[in-house]
Amino acid sequence: MAVYEHDVLVIGGGLAGMRAALRAQELGADVAMVSKVHPVRSHSNAAQGGINGPGLGEGGGPWEEHFFETTKASDYLGDQDAIEILAREGGKEVLQCEHWGVVFSRKDDGQMAVRRFGGMGKARTFFVGAITGQAILHVLYEQLMKPAVHDAMRMYEEWFVTSLIVDEGVCRGAVAMNIRTGELHAITAKATIIATGGLGRVYEPSTNALICTGDGIAQAYRAGAPIMDMEMVQIHPTTLKGSGVLITEGARGEGAYLLNKDGERFMEKYAPKMMELASRDVVSRAEQMEIDAGRAVDGCVYLDMRHLGEDVIKEKLEEIYEIARDLVNIDIAKELLPVLPGVHYIMGGVKTDIDGLTPMPGLYSAGEAACVSVHGANRVGANSLLDTLVFGRRAAEHAVPWMQGKTFKPIPESVVENDRKMIRGILDRPTNGDRVAKIRRDMGVSMSANVGLFRSPDKLVAQQGELKTLRERYDKVGVEDKGSVFNTDLLFHIELGYMLDCADMIATSAIERKESRGAHTRLDFPNRDDENWLKHIVLTKQPDGSEKMTYIPVTITEFQPEERKY
Repeated sequence: MAVYEHDVLVIGGGLAGMRAALRAQELGADVAMVSKVHPVRSHSNAAQGGINGPGLGEGGGPWEEHFFETTKASDYLGDQDAIEILAREGGKEVLQCEHWGVVFSRKDDGQMAVRRFGGMGKARTFFVGAITGQAILHVLYEQLMKPAVHDAMRMYEEWFVTSLIVDEGVCRGAVAMNIRTGELHAITAKATIIATGGLGRVYEPSTNALICTGDGIAQAYRAGAPIMDMEMVQIHPTTLKGSGVLITEGARGEGAYLLNKDGERFMEKYAPKMMELASRDVVSRAEQMEIDAGRAVDGCVYLDMRHLGEDVIKEKLEEIYEIARDLVNIDIAKELLPVLPGVHYIMGGVKTDIDGLTPMPGLYSAGEAACVSVHGANRVGANSLLDTLVFGRRAAEHAVPWMQGKTFKPIPESVVENDRKMIRGILDRPTNGDRVAKIRRDMGVSMSANVGLFRSPDKLVAQQGELKTLRERYDKVGVEDKGSVFNTDLLFHIELGYMLDCADMIATSAIERKESRGAHTRLDFPNRDDENWLKHIVLTKQPDGSEKMTYIPVTITEFQPEERKY
């Protein structure tokens, strides 16, 4: 067993992880990053429409407006101390990206262009066409690869974390597999930052990449860290029929319409002021109600971009133009695009404070894996990229001073041997005709059916039973590949275990929250209930394997809850 030692270990190679690693290195720490894929293949790559830039002059608008609009969109479940930090500090992060070399779209006068996103009263979203996440991700990776930085930063690229190392209640790094060799090693650290992204593939279909399997959330849960707001799963209004591919909100920000089968802009009935640019949960519910009422075609409504003109589409939405052409053979400059609501983002995750610190000393989290909570019950579009940068940086800025004076402790062989035993158990298990892929799909389809946009007690209870059956199948299923080199069969098996943990937490929290708020819509409790449910649901795994549920009040500093109207 090799043991590697670093001051700061960042788990995850997306934007939150890269931002944390860059800042920790700037502060003089010995930093390492572990990523199960090449970093620029991280799911941050898929963010399309833009990044909010509050406080950046005329374009971003006053940060105070963004503070309020994000709080309102969260359906008042977001913690306002965290949201204020996002709004106050977000513009500086956007400007930093521009200084590093992100080539944001420009207006004719050379100023950075903005578009309007849902839930926002004005255009304050900066963008790079429809590839904003990709553009920022590549530029941050370039910063990591600068000679002066790269010499000081170890990249464990295509390594797969199997568990966190916890000693006397303190996180001291992780056990990870070198995917190329199949060998397990201990990577010890004085501070560990989980930045592994979301869990979208717990559902099928999903806008998320196949790698979005909730690894870090489940690893933190198994280690005893608290997990918060897991019932809050965002359903994006516009995903492509058939594949679930994301169609950016930037299209509606540029002026696209939503139409039903009769050609009506139906959002006028549901959000007469903001129409297609109401908050995401409002638009998704409106679409589904149109579909359920029979005012749809093959279970879809239409996104109409024809009036924008081919020049605007190819300049600002070229990625969407190509997706529609390549996947469904539709020319969006001339034809309607069929869309429907689809699972997109998890507002919940590893509970952290405003500095990314979890209640477990030595363990931090940032980005979609974390729950600060700036998103509450519903995330504003273009706040996800902002979240990764602001809180990735803040996690590093807290972790590096915190670790000063800390020393490395010897790691016993048993820490790695426990994971070796787990892997041997999977490899030695005979195949039984079932497949990991089949269990994974059955989980995703059932989660979409029972814990999706509209939730009812009978479906939620049924899903808990379904998840128990799926867990039993998982405990018996083997893998065909018994080798050690790039054994993706084995990795998919371990990922499925993480996903089942996350699915259990989502269903448990959804049953517990007896109200409708943001993305969580209960048919039996159709109204928001601030008196009883203006609080976070927190799940913590106990040493004996049981699960403890607790509640934390929402932090309110400026804005008292009121009815949301768009």
